[in-house]
Formats: sequence, C-alpha cells, structure tokens
Amino acid sequence: MGVVQLPHEILARAVAADATRPALTYYDDRPEGAGERIEISRKVLGTWVAKAANALQEGLDVQPGSVVLVDLPAPHWRLAYWALAVWSVGATLTVDAHEGADVLVTAHPDAPVADDCDEVVAVSLPALARRFDGELRSGVLDEAAELASYADDFTAWDEAEEGDTALVSAGERVTYADLLTGLPDVPQGARTLLSTGDPGMFVRQVLQLLDRQASAVLVHGGSATQDDPRWRAEGVDHRPGTGGGRPATDR
Repeated sequence: MGVVQLPHEILARAVAADATRPALTYYDDRPEGAGERIEISRKVLGTWVAKAANALQEGLDVQPGSVVLVDLPAPHWRLAYWALAVWSVGATLTVDAHEGADVLVTAHPDAPVADDCDEVVAVSLPALARRFDGELRSGVLDEAAELASYADDFTAWDEAEEGDTALVSAGERVTYADLLTGLPDVPQGARTLLSTGDPGMFVRQVLQLLDRQASAVLVHGGSATQDDPRWRAEGVDHRPGTGGGRPATDR
C-alpha cells in the first residue's frame, strides 16, 4: 500500500499544478436560485478552505478528534469547502445528525440540532451574501460577515492519522486512508458532472476530482439531463455514478 495523501495535501497538489483552472462550476437550478452560476478556481477554492479552516481552528478550537457536523445541501460549493476545511484541521466530518457535535455548520442555525452542539456557524448559501438573512442568537458565527477576516493561508497545529475517522455518513465511518477507496474511477483531468444529493458521496467525489486533477460541474436542484446544452458548453466529458445517493433537494 502506498503513502496515503491527506485531503489538504491533495488540494495543495491540485493548486500547485494549475491554480487558475476551474475546480467547481456551480449551477443553482432551484426555483429560489434564479439560475445562479458560480465558477471557482483551484486557488480560490484553496482560499475558501483556508479561511474556513482558520475559523475552525482559531475561532472554534477544532482539532483532531473534534466532530464537526456540516449540514449543508449537496451538491453545493459551500459544502465542498467546509468539508475540505474540516479535513484540513484533521477533525471528523459528519453529515449525519449528530447530537453533541463540537461544531455545527449549517444554513439552518435555528434547527433543533443546534441546541445540542457546542458551537454554531451560520452559512448563507447565496454567493453575494454579506450577512446571514435572519436573526442569530448570541455566539453564533455569521460566516458571511466574519469569514473574510480570517487568513488566506492555513497551517494546521496538528494532523490527523490515516486511521482516524474522516467522515461519518449514513451511519458508516470512513477513515482518512479510505476516503478515496471504492469510488467509481474518474479519468485524469476529466470535466465531471456531479448532481448527487448525498452529501457524504459528494464530498468524497470532490476530493477524488482534485486528486485526479479533474474539475466538477455541480447541478443543485435540477435534473442534470444528458441533453442539457449547458454541459456541452461547459466541456463536460464524464458523469460518475452517484453511489446510490438520493437526488438533490431544495434545502
């Protein structure tokens, strides 16, 4: 068995290979999304990950052994960078409801699960949001208003071990060593269409694409039909299996 690369190493390698290449192109096909299209380069993705990781490590005391519940819809670009941020810190990412998580990252900070988490980060899904659209209780971190204050570079104070739990999804635990194990193969450099609504599968697919020097077109709330002319315009040349994931919802 070869040396396992941790997620932050995979991201760093992708950025170093071609910082300006698109990492994620996001289409919001939900009725409330108004056709939003966002393109994020590898460098910009790395910046979002660094800021979120710094917020977790410096602001919320997250470290290896901590559990971070990320309750964001798939396939959303914000879920991608928060997942990579949790792994950069070396913590455990759960996308299952988890009472007593150390940190909850959510677009629904008033949800009952927030009462059982030590810290809460309120995420605004629209790209241009400058503050959370709603009242926040004291102590909740408003990502839209506060994340920009954190540094663009990140250095972990400690690293996860290969055998540590990286992901909890659908009741299954996946170690850091196995994050890329068992996924359908992706061609090197592929332009890949992702539409799965399964957050656990989605975050692993994003990591796999970075590892394969590939990029993703994300479709949220749409059918991602084969004959959609947008995919030809985007240069999509690969559609992986979704691993049986549920369809994307309108959360």
